[in-house]
Amino acid sequence: MQISDNTRGALLMVGSMAAFTFNDAFMKALSGELPLFQAVFLRGLCVTLFLTILCAALGQLRLGFSRMDWWLIALRGLCEIAVAYLFITALFNMPIANVSAILQALPLTVSLAAALFFGEALGWRRLTAILIGFVGVVMIVQPGGEGFNIYALWVLAAVIGVTVRDLAARRMSRAVPSVMAALIAAVMVTVAAGVASAFIAWSPVTGASGIKVLAAAFFIIGGYVFSVSAMRIGDVSAVAPFRYTSLLVALVIGVVVFGELPNTIALVGAAIVVATGLFTLYREGRARRKIRAAEVFK
Repeated sequence: MQISDNTRGALLMVGSMAAFTFNDAFMKALSGELPLFQAVFLRGLCVTLFLTILCAALGQLRLGFSRMDWWLIALRGLCEIAVAYLFITALFNMPIANVSAILQALPLTVSLAAALFFGEALGWRRLTAILIGFVGVVMIVQPGGEGFNIYALWVLAAVIGVTVRDLAARRMSRAVPSVMAALIAAVMVTVAAGVASAFIAWSPVTGASGIKVLAAAFFIIGGYVFSVSAMRIGDVSAVAPFRYTSLLVALVIGVVVFGELPNTIALVGAAIVVATGLFTLYREGRARRKIRAAEVFK
């Protein structure tokens, strides 16, 4: 049976989200075994090596970019460094499902930031959905509540960092291959973690912790490759909504592996964030289709 490109893209996106979440789970499992910077540095070495080989194989290992592109690449890399520190620190100290739930606000923050800074159209329906989605985020974070964890604010800061990173990527010219941009960011994160790890006491890398580092690297690489393939094969409007499957995977891993389950308020907040995010993606896809149709009939 032959499946459509959108179906293949959706399956690849599901695989990508599952892979990224498994990477998170293995990094979280390392929290009691290796210091954060050591774990990030060791994982970064593996990721950098693979991306270098992939870039070379694709013929994309080049550095002749414009000055503006280099500024954007540098900004993207700095955001990756900040996000890696903020996100993994929160992951070491919070239930994985809560972390994943807060991250689901990304489509909302990217849409809002693109409208504010790039002048992209944002109708009242999408603006309303974004505001409602942020109410859902507050329900997940629950500031002042009994289960409040200060590291939830670190995840929110990571969301801001990823938003800036994605906006920088939007402004890059097509002369910058996506894999090469990812490689430069990986190198920057690895170097930063290596420098930071030089000022802390390293823990011995046991067989078990070594396997977890390799597994985390394997899954984050798989997540990246699947994600790029998904966006190239299927329509963005058809594939992007499947990003939210990461929350389901995180909920299952949290319960089965770590014995964690968000409370009812956080689960309701997560549902609100997912629903408003899906609506935002739907409206963006509809707007893009209208623009394409208008261009055809010009």
